[in-house]
Amino acid sequence: MNVRRSAAVVAVLAATAGAGTGLAPAALADDTAPAAPSASPSQAISTGLYGSTDPKYDGVWRQSLALVALDAVGEKPGAGAVDWLLGQQCANGAFAAYRADANAKCDAKAAVDTNSTAAAVQALAAVGGHDAQAERAVGWLKDNQNDDGGWGFTAGGPSDANSTSVVIGALAAVGEAPGGQKKAGRSPFDALRALALPCAAGTEGSGAFAYQPDKKGGLAANADATAAAVVGSLGEGFVVDAGESGKTGGSGASGAAAACADGTSPEDAAHNGAVYLAGALTSDGYLKSALAGAEDQPDVGNTADAVVALAAAGDTEATAKPLAWLEKHHGPWAAKSGPAAYAQLILAAHAAGTDPRDFGGTDLVARLAGTGPAQVVADRSGVPGDGAADGDGDDGGIATGVVLGAGLGLAALAAAALTHLTRKRRRA
Repeated sequence: MNVRRSAAVVAVLAATAGAGTGLAPAALADDTAPAAPSASPSQAISTGLYGSTDPKYDGVWRQSLALVALDAVGEKPGAGAVDWLLGQQCANGAFAAYRADANAKCDAKAAVDTNSTAAAVQALAAVGGHDAQAERAVGWLKDNQNDDGGWGFTAGGPSDANSTSVVIGALAAVGEAPGGQKKAGRSPFDALRALALPCAAGTEGSGAFAYQPDKKGGLAANADATAAAVVGSLGEGFVVDAGESGKTGGSGASGAAAACADGTSPEDAAHNGAVYLAGALTSDGYLKSALAGAEDQPDVGNTADAVVALAAAGDTEATAKPLAWLEKHHGPWAAKSGPAAYAQLILAAHAAGTDPRDFGGTDLVARLAGTGPAQVVADRSGVPGDGAADGDGDDGGIATGVVLGAGLGLAALAAAALTHLTRKRRRA
């Protein structure tokens, strides 16, 4: 599952909210300290939320990514962060991008969507302890599956590769086999396969996935959709663990071994998508954006997602260049885009086996944690053999995990990574 919203939604949100979530700045520079974004004058930011910009279009999305990324690297969420997310859920299980009044009942006007809902499921499964809420959200997703086996951004909307993939990730996160979730006899993998372009060497878009068919039913290669669908076709979610990739047996997407798979299995489709992504990277290692009316430029977010997809497909060789490029050029984009961007980069580093705490000299985990509430840990000073015996000081049991800002130092508390059974993906 690609960690970004569908390409069409990203374009709309970037235009209306003034904050890009997928496009790099026109001029790229070396890493700089994050700017301090401000909230909309009419929007008070809720306690527990990551990021200080208006959450109207991406509150649940960015909160979910932050929680998943922090959990992936063994960090506890900030105080109130999980409660904030839980408070956004509607009684029917669905999530909207953001509900300003979380105490009001969700009515027909509540703009719930599959992407926010599926992202929240993955976050709740990652932090644990909220199975009932996660299962209720999954129930809503199942009820709104399309007859082709996929999902659109809105309930009942035409299926697209990104939305279908994020829902696959949600199903896998709660321990369900995505291939077994069928509507009219079709599974999510069938929906993704229908969006895959034929893989034939030398042809345009060979092996890629389309976001959706065009009005005439044609398929156009889309790198964003391809990154999403590669991960989705492998039954994975936001988190791809380094060392557990290669479900395709190694995509062979780089070099002379970049051959198409002849089969029709989800793994074959993922292999072919990875071949396309590896070939679409520039010689410097990045993907370009391609929005109508705009000049192509480096796309930092999609490049990070491509790293996750290539790692999931087992092509660690092909992740080297994009990782190196991201380490050098992520700074201005991530500082502007906020917590979701830092989460994307953490997940890319995690998938490729690179340390996100030293990503081109940047501690991505600290940067992400610094956009949210302070981390709170329980007072264990009275537990025999805990802390003092190992020389660990305890100043009352409450500490900020990371505080980031001018004139302030960084205090990082590393929490032991939890093993979640829900990360063991099952397939039908």
